[in-house]
Amino acid sequence: MLAVIGVDSIDRLFDSIPDDVKLEQLLDIPGPWSEIEARRWFRELAAKNKSAVDHLSFLGGGSYAHFQPACVDQLLLRAEFLTSYTPYQPEVSQGTLQSIFEYQTHQCLLTGLDVANASLYDGSTALCEAVLLAERVVKNRTKIVIGKSVHPQYTETVRTYIQNLGYEVVEVGWTKDGRIDTKALHSACTDDVFAVAVQSPNFLGVLEDYDAIRAIADGVGAVKIAVITEATSLGIVSPPGAHGFDICVGEGQGWGIPTQFGGPYVGFMVVRDALKRHMPGRLVGETVDVDGRRAYVLTLATREQHIRRGKATSNICTNEALFALAANIYLSLMGKEGLREVATQCLHKAAYLRDKLSAIATVTIAFSGPVYNEFVVRTPFPAREILLDLEHEKILGGIPLGQFYRGHENDFLVAVTELHSREQLDRYAVVLSAAISRERR
Repeated sequence: MLAVIGVDSIDRLFDSIPDDVKLEQLLDIPGPWSEIEARRWFRELAAKNKSAVDHLSFLGGGSYAHFQPACVDQLLLRAEFLTSYTPYQPEVSQGTLQSIFEYQTHQCLLTGLDVANASLYDGSTALCEAVLLAERVVKNRTKIVIGKSVHPQYTETVRTYIQNLGYEVVEVGWTKDGRIDTKALHSACTDDVFAVAVQSPNFLGVLEDYDAIRAIADGVGAVKIAVITEATSLGIVSPPGAHGFDICVGEGQGWGIPTQFGGPYVGFMVVRDALKRHMPGRLVGETVDVDGRRAYVLTLATREQHIRRGKATSNICTNEALFALAANIYLSLMGKEGLREVATQCLHKAAYLRDKLSAIATVTIAFSGPVYNEFVVRTPFPAREILLDLEHEKILGGIPLGQFYRGHENDFLVAVTELHSREQLDRYAVVLSAAISRERR
């Protein structure tokens, strides 16, 4: 091959790379190994992970352990789904296009809004795209107001996206019930604000008052963005579209996608009809073929990067098709009643554990607002120490909030799903009480 291209060594292929950034010595890694030895090493490394397989997990904060029917992964293994990419030729892509169309339909039904795209990378980048969409709609303004109770990593992703675009992020805190401070929100919503973004259930687990937030945002003509990181909540919680919100974005991991160490996942975006031409990514529409039969095609493609280059709505012109398919399969299997049952179990089991923990003398439920399946626990001791104690008992007890919010070093976020049994919830309460008692000594 080198002779064919007229090069005398492989090193010549790297001549364009400056010498000062080239590695001049071998990497300090073990090996060379046989495949057997490499597999043994990776198994030993993997065994160091603490996961929900060998621990009782109450982790949430944007990634939740829900039940995944076995047929979801089995259907994903079909070769036509694994190998297909962009369905530009509808005559040979009807299966993929139909699946995406069904996925979009599910999003619209669940969020109460009109038009969904084919999916985005994840919840955080979906929020970024919503912010950029809002600025395209409400021009000549420079501020985006985001609730401090929006997932902190989502907010940081927004800051990264817009840091060189001349826009400013204004964060608004919460009150003692864990909901956004509407007085502070009203003060923050000045005439130079183009969008307001809130999460519900928020990062503290508390459900926001959509109507109060909508009224404040409408007062300055700002686009209203709802963020959802726990997708199963839409099985029981009133959707943002029913409260006049313009955009709903979030993370679809809860719809049949395993936690798998933090990703990859699938973001979603749904908007009211008037905003559909401003949406990023792909949209699949329904039409008829020359014989009058129902068919599916990519539509409004002139918004995309490969058509309009620098004038495109986004530099993202792809989607998480395989995970959107997984979500579609899950939602189709569960149906309306199944989704409501999952959400109801999450709601009731979280309430049960919340009551159990409240009965412990040294435990406080930090926020009094209504919750879905997450809530913040406060003890007199640093959360990291308490959680480390729980790990020794094979329990992943929650997420310490001190890493995100100064002054909340004793708080941790606990998530409950339909997978938790009553016995497991009782055990958690007993082990937590014992851990606190040991700290007091």
